Amino acid sequence: MDDLAEVRAIARSTVQAAMEVLAGIRPVHQLARRLDPRCLAALQHRAALIRRQLNRTGNPALARLHRNSTVRSVRVCEVSVGVYEASAVVLDDLRARAVAVRLERSKQVWRITELVIG
Repeated sequence: MDDLAEVRAIARSTVQAAMEVLAGIRPVHQLARRLDPRCLAALQHRAALIRRQLNRTGNPALARLHRNSTVRSVRVCEVSVGVYEASAVVLDDLRARAVAVRLERSKQVWRITELVIG
């Protein structure tokens, strides 16, 4: 598999997994190997904020937030040798959102160093 196809597959699966973390149906530690520590902490924090707000308000719209997320498309471009950026469109029960990802190769392993979920 060439780098472009590999990066596209990694971006797609990681974005899907991140949305499942935010929906509360996947534990964040499953992404520890793929995300750098800062991205992992930010994802964990966002998921905790969503859960806290849901528990505090009981808002049914929050319960549906990020539910049934599906990655509809992924676009990838090479920034430099061993560095790629990807954008994804994700549909969930409430809306469509954009996700941006930066992947960097370190010791023959692709790691996500930026994850921005709109």
